[in-house]
Amino acid sequence: MTRQADKPFLYVVVCAAGVAEEVSKLITAAQERNWDVGVIATPLGLGFIDAVAIEAQTGYPIRSAWRSPGDPRPFPDPDAVAVAPATFNTINKWAAGIADTLALGTLCEASGLGVPIAVLPRVSDGLAAHPAYEESVARLSRMGVLFGDRHEGGADGFGWERALDLLATRGGHGAGRVRP
Repeated sequence: MTRQADKPFLYVVVCAAGVAEEVSKLITAAQERNWDVGVIATPLGLGFIDAVAIEAQTGYPIRSAWRSPGDPRPFPDPDAVAVAPATFNTINKWAAGIADTLALGTLCEASGLGVPIAVLPRVSDGLAAHPAYEESVARLSRMGVLFGDRHEGGADGFGWERALDLLATRGGHGAGRVRP
């Protein structure tokens, strides 16, 4: 599928949390708001989603691994990024500047370029109490990353559309150039 020139492009970064199995809700909501969507999953996040269904829904392959030099870029540059669900691991590594997966490398680069990013954390109370989590959220927030409320429970009440609402507060369209 090729990008529709009249639509902004949203990267959806999916992490390994049970609620990830319903990421199609975010994709549907984004498409209803006129976004074109590409999904980047953490390596473990791949096991939580229906890749075939998501690829059919978006029209793009799911990205999880780095591409080889010279391979074509399967996604255009993002106008915005939604990280949902975002795990303790991803939030802390991202805040520390660790780019050991495509998802983390993309987040590090996008935040450095000023691309609007919305995060819906899926972090337990116990992990959220760890001092590294609070420090990471504070650091990313200072960088302009927008956070929705932390969610601990199951898929009920996750509020997928909140990521899009957060992006709308920033205009939702960045000028950054991320090269996943």
